[in-house]
Order: sequence, then structure tokens, then C-alpha cells
Amino acid sequence: MHHARPFFSRPFQLAALAAALAFSALPAHADEYGDVNALLKAGKLQEATAKADQYLAGKPRDPQMRFLKGVIQSEAGRTSEAIGTFTKLTEDFPELPEPYNNLAVLYAGQSQFDKARAALEMAIRTNPSYATAHENLGDVYAKLASQAYSKALQLDGSNTAVQPKLNLIRDLFTPKGKPGTKTAAATPAPATATPVPAQGATAAPLPAGSDNSAAASDGNGEVEAAVRAWAAAWSAKDMNGYLTAYGKDFAPPGGQSRKAWEEERRSRIVGKSTISVKIDKLQVSVQGNTATARFNQDYKADALAVSGRKTLTLNKVGDRWVIVKEVTGG
Repeated sequence: MHHARPFFSRPFQLAALAAALAFSALPAHADEYGDVNALLKAGKLQEATAKADQYLAGKPRDPQMRFLKGVIQSEAGRTSEAIGTFTKLTEDFPELPEPYNNLAVLYAGQSQFDKARAALEMAIRTNPSYATAHENLGDVYAKLASQAYSKALQLDGSNTAVQPKLNLIRDLFTPKGKPGTKTAAATPAPATATPVPAQGATAAPLPAGSDNSAAASDGNGEVEAAVRAWAAAWSAKDMNGYLTAYGKDFAPPGGQSRKAWEEERRSRIVGKSTISVKIDKLQVSVQGNTATARFNQDYKADALAVSGRKTLTLNKVGDRWVIVKEVTGG
């Protein structure tokens, strides 16, 4: 779902709260979410609003439906209401980066780029591996730079160094330019509709559950087993199994030290009553001792459920495949 915005060549899209917050993880409510989404995609915004409000009357804190309501409000041009909806979501569910991302979308649409920057920085602080927010932040910084260069040129038109810089930034965001601010797809859809376009594997992917012996012989089966063991350890809150799934070369997101990252992960995992991590649409590519695993991840912890795209890079160390890089949304 595309929303044209000034300046950005690849238009803003409203995020889907990590692919609309685990529809597959919440089968009991899938019909309600799906119905609202179908109405939204069909442009029947009044009907979508009515159905969302009816659902929220009984479950006012439900993050999935509240998020969808924010998307509906945005689509209807009710920007102030949408900002209020997403702001309240950040207050009630501060661990979710996507509401911050949507706030950035809305603020940028109002040319409030300082607020957009602050919202994106919060998204990244919440999830340092959220690649989409990093890209969006770069675009917002570029817009802020454009404004600063324009002001400098206005104040000193004789400064010949400014105009080329301004032209360079503007060229980046022409229709033929490559960069552009984006977030997730706006609806829960097939696995290809992810927070950022899913990148295809560099080798033929091995579908989950495949017993293809040729693929297994070149390491795909071993990598798949390692990824599923990592998810199982996470679900079981087995901190030893979870942390040892990461190699010594793993670089924690946000520049954290390994010790600080492990302590943060331990507090977030052990503190939950129950955790479920399910992997779907797993695609594995192996080149020598390096592998890439891309999949849809359905995460549920206590009352929170989130679904989104994840990419793991693994290296083979001895006879084990260990994670050396982790990216959400890619």
C-alpha cells in the first residue's frame, strides 16, 4: 500500500507492526483481523473502522487491532487521530518498534522531520537490528540536510559549495533515484509481503521440512537444524542453548558489548511467563562456511504476539553453525 509523500522517491508505506502482529500466532482472532484488513485493502474505510471499533469495544488493549485502526485513520487522512493511536501504542507497548516507525511516516508527511527523526531513533533503540528504521533514518537525515543547505544558500547565495551538495541530495530522491524511506507492508499477506522486500536466497532455497539429500549434503540441512534449535531454545527459555547459538564473532546490535547484550537478552527472555517462537518459510543459502537463513518469525510472549521477517547469517565453526549476524525485517 503506497502513500505518495513529497520529496521521497520511494513513498512511505504504513508499517504493519511486523507483518500485522502474528496473525498465524493468534488463530482465534485471525478472522477479525483478516476482515478488517480486507476492508482496508478494498478502500472501505468506514466499514473497516466500524469493525475495528466493534472488536476493540471488547478488547480495548489489543495491539493488533489498535495498530490496524491507526492504519485506517492514516488512509482516511485523519492524521492527528492516527498519530494519537500510534503514540498510545508506543506508551502501552514500548518494546515494539513499528509504531515509532509509523509515527515517523506521519510526521514526515507533515514535514516535521525532527519529530520523525526522534521517532525513528526510538524504533532503533527498541530494536537495534530493525533495518527498515535505519534506512528511514538515513532518509530523514538527508531531508534535514537539504533544509539546512537551502537555508545556508538563502543566507549566503555567493557560497558556491552549497548548491552542488543540495543538488546531490535532491537527485537521490528523484523518481530515478535509488534511496527512499519505507517501512513494512500495510497488510498481513504472503511471506513476500514483509517489512522490507524479501531478498531471494543466492542459491536454491530448501523449503522447511524438505528431505532433499543433495541440499542437506551441502550444509542446508545442517543450517536449518541450527536455526530451528535456536528457536526451540528461545521458546524453552534455555539461555545456555540460546546464547551458545551465537558465535564469538557475533556483533550485538547498537554497538553493545557482548556482555551487555547477553544480560539484556537474559532479562527479556527469563522474565516472560511463556515464549513461543515459530519459524515459517525458511530459506537457506550456503556458500562455503557462510550461510544465510531467511524466514518468517512468529513470536509470542505472554499477551504479546509479533510476526515479521528475519535474516540470520551463520558461520561454520568446527562442526557447528553459529549466528554471526541478525537482522529484523530483511
